[in-house]
Amino acid sequence: MKHGANIYKYAKKIGCRPQEILDFSSNINAYKKELKLEIESETIQKYADNSYPALKEVISERYGIKTNQIALFNGATAAIYALFGSLKSKSLYLYAPLYGEYEKAAVATKKHIYKINRLSDNPYIPEDDSIVVFVNPSTPEGYYEEELAEMMQKWMERDCIIVIDESFLEFEALSSMRGQINTYKRLYIIQSFSKFYACAGVRIGAIFAHKKAIKKLHIPLWNISSLDSAFLQERIADASFVEESLLFHKRQKAELIEILENSQLFDEIVESESNFILTHSLRAEEIFKHLLEHKILVRSCESFDYLSNEWLRFGVKDVTMHKRLKEALLALA
Repeated sequence: MKHGANIYKYAKKIGCRPQEILDFSSNINAYKKELKLEIESETIQKYADNSYPALKEVISERYGIKTNQIALFNGATAAIYALFGSLKSKSLYLYAPLYGEYEKAAVATKKHIYKINRLSDNPYIPEDDSIVVFVNPSTPEGYYEEELAEMMQKWMERDCIIVIDESFLEFEALSSMRGQINTYKRLYIIQSFSKFYACAGVRIGAIFAHKKAIKKLHIPLWNISSLDSAFLQERIADASFVEESLLFHKRQKAELIEILENSQLFDEIVESESNFILTHSLRAEEIFKHLLEHKILVRSCESFDYLSNEWLRFGVKDVTMHKRLKEALLALA
């Protein structure tokens, strides 16, 4: 699966500037809040403390874990590659569809890849001492697995290494599996900060795990910049950003669903517990091209396992973007 949100490619294709495209393919929090950092020149001139204690303290307080249970990386993708490179087990089970970099990282680290259709009613149980990857809530459909604890119990009984990606968990304040890292030393939580904290340009991701598991990871020195660290400290510490984002998300998600339903272009609109909506239509390819002509980019899902180009994903956006989408869809209906 290729990564979406390539507005630069499509801007070139239709002959416009990237900033002219309304990017519904992106799953970044659309709530906007100005943040002005006051950085002393010394902060830039000197090497940072490569253990990033101040940032870890903020993350520790926000996520309810200890600082020695946090490993920081230059984005969640870098965290995935570093984790797979540190794990000796070769058999890796991907509950798909999911973020495509998991498969790329598995190939790069020479894992034996087995895919389990997460959309099937009969999920396969991985073999003993294997690596299991599960995204919750999932992408691209935004499904939150309520029975994940029961699934994890079966994996733990087989002594599996468990990787849970919770990068979309915060949009609806869903329950996390972070508490399990204290009791199961082979559990790793992947956390992207770019999604909820609306900072795709700030490359910071994390692995949450038992302190002994954290020590075994291969973490480069000065893995993130002082500027990125300072930004994320301010953003996470801003309690109002979280509160306002949740209210914004609830309101705008309802608005997006109403727009998609009223267009009558889709035979299925999948119930989502994240900040994007998956749809199905036999006219999906036509819809995609039509929207692009109106400088609106959505996510075609043919590159996801077990899906096709009949599936389109729409990110939750602000009122102005939703209005443009509504107008474009009604022009096609």
